[in-house]
Amino acid sequence: MYYVYILHSERFDKYYKGQTGNFPERIKRHNAGMEKSTAPYRPWTPIWVTQKPTKSEAVKLERKLKNLSREKTLSFIEKFSQDKWKP
Repeated sequence: MYYVYILHSERFDKYYKGQTGNFPERIKRHNAGMEKSTAPYRPWTPIWVTQKPTKSEAVKLERKLKNLSREKTLSFIEKFSQDKWKP
């Protein structure tokens, strides 16, 4: 299984969209500052996550999400709120 996710930095009001094969480990890396693109905006809170059976499906969805404007990202999160991450 692969995960596609959206993180939120409350402090900077930024969103990050990504995909991974190991979501719990990936969020730890984001919050530990081990990912260059997200390190300056820590801490990150997962606000939406879904699973895809293959990496190619996860990458395809990630690309679609990354092309959304901020407004459309917020609409997407609201529409699919039942998929919010629950640790």
